[in-house]
Amino acid sequence: MDAVDRIAINEAIEAALGGAAAAVFVATVTGAGTPPFLQLAAKLLVSRDDQRIGSLGRPEADAAVELVAATAYASMPRIGVQTLYVAADGVTTLRRHEARPGAAEVMLQLWEQPARLIVVGGGHVGLALAIFGELLGFAVTVIDDREDFANWERFPMAEHVLCGDLAELLDAIKLDETAHVVLVSRGHMQDELALRHAVGHGAGYVGMIGSRRRTATVLQHLLSDGYDADALDTVSTPIGLDIGAETPEEIALSILAEIVMLRRGRSGARLRTQ
Repeated sequence: MDAVDRIAINEAIEAALGGAAAAVFVATVTGAGTPPFLQLAAKLLVSRDDQRIGSLGRPEADAAVELVAATAYASMPRIGVQTLYVAADGVTTLRRHEARPGAAEVMLQLWEQPARLIVVGGGHVGLALAIFGELLGFAVTVIDDREDFANWERFPMAEHVLCGDLAELLDAIKLDETAHVVLVSRGHMQDELALRHAVGHGAGYVGMIGSRRRTATVLQHLLSDGYDADALDTVSTPIGLDIGAETPEEIALSILAEIVMLRRGRSGARLRTQ
């Protein structure tokens, strides 16, 4: 691989991690095989928007990487790192016990923007969400239309604190599968406004706090206004897992537990019953 391709791959990874570009899938030869038939450190990048940079040196190996990448992009939860085994006769597998003797090893890495928690509402629940979310590794953004509830003194743990019109602020945020939007503002009017600018825009998770009756009314308003029924059906509301939460901290725990559960593809059941 020439230096130009290596630089281009590194730039694509940095852009993906920073959220400036789509996720990228990078394959690197870590074992050349016996006898060697792949070049150590050869790389192939397959981006989510179908960009290709580099090659592993064998068409069948490149094709296998492209297939795994397509599966990874369509899957949730994500698998960040895995190994592809490539045999000299072109047979490939992701399972070590199925690999042919002497197979080359290719490290597969998925690079994308870290998970983001976008909290609409800077009240007690919003504060607890920001504190817990930052501890869990989320990049936290807090949005509120009140300066007293959207400022750095209140949210020093956040990456972004935005004060202003909720609709305009949400429209300016890139919503993709890494974005988890939680609507916990001071009233149903603000939550409904925010939901209109969050649902159906590609976020990995949209949840809205409130009673079943109140949230059903909000969803019906949007449905009557022509919002897609399937998109509205993905909204987590009432929000969170049923743990009997009462305090703001317990409510935040319930919400984040649901988000982690969905990100990891688990059921939320007690482990002792599994």
